[in-house]
Formats: sequence, structure tokens, C-alpha cells
Amino acid sequence: MGIFDWKHWIVLLVVVVLVFGTKKLKNFGSDLGESIKGFRKAMNEEETKPAEQTPPAQPVPPVQNTAQPQQGHTIEGQAQPVQEPQRKD
Repeated sequence: MGIFDWKHWIVLLVVVVLVFGTKKLKNFGSDLGESIKGFRKAMNEEETKPAEQTPPAQPVPPVQNTAQPQQGHTIEGQAQPVQEPQRKD
């Protein structure tokens, strides 16, 4: 007995079919299969990608900006405590 009893799995399967319906379960199964295939394809492409050697990119020198330097913005002021409205019960 326990959770691995075949009777429990049958009842669980019947409840899932009643809640979701066979059409949604069919769509869920096909969507899950397509996503697994896409994941496997992406993993295989990633594994073969490092095998292709590309020349290292040349570093780009920084551009000198002659305009006014950018400065951070600060907001001056003081925080005020928030007073809760009084409830009239």
C-alpha cells in the first residue's frame, strides 16, 4: 500500500482527466514534447558552437566626449513620517 499503489494512480488519473479534459491533456502532451525537442536542439547547437573557432574581436577604444560630463541626479529633501488615518468604528 502507500502512494505507489496502482489503485491510487488510477484514481489520480481519473481526477486529472475529469478536471482538465482529454483535449487539454492532448495539447499539453504535444506542447511538452515540442519544448523538449527544442531544448535538445538548442543544447546540441551550443555544444557544436565552441568547435567553430572565430578570431577574437579587437577592442574598441573609448570615445572622448567633449560635451559636459554627465552628473548624477540627487533629490534633496527630508522624509516625512506617514500618519495613518484614524478609523471610525
